[in-house]
Amino acid sequence: MTTEQIAAFGIILASLVLFAWGRWRYDIVAMAALVIAVIVGIVPAEEAFDGFSDAAVVTVAAVLIISQSLQRSGAINTLSGSIGKLPANSMIQIGALTLTVAVLSAFMNNVGALALMLPVAIRAALAAGIPTSRALMPLAFGS
Repeated sequence: MTTEQIAAFGIILASLVLFAWGRWRYDIVAMAALVIAVIVGIVPAEEAFDGFSDAAVVTVAAVLIISQSLQRSGAINTLSGSIGKLPANSMIQIGALTLTVAVLSAFMNNVGALALMLPVAIRAALAAGIPTSRALMPLAFGS
């Protein structure tokens, strides 16, 4: 193995240990790993931040911001309350969630629609007393 390969494995291993330890935030650990990779010479400095301009990264960042905004505004509580007013049959509630995310996916990015509906699905599943996995898998298929 070359020196660069050993350094890369060391950075990855250290990052995994720090992620598992959970003492520092994930973004801090990831940025530190990137900076160390640049300093060591594994990643060229000119290309270090090129990945942040990718459409997927921008989409995920925007979805996280919108999702947090909807949660703080109470819109998610309103929507999950509406789902909770449906008949107690979990199939009807899951069907309504899946239909909602399918309609949203027709007009926006699939990842965005799914991320917007995840908190609603989790809250509705907990309120209905069903496992969250039973609500999330159909939601993923609907998007």
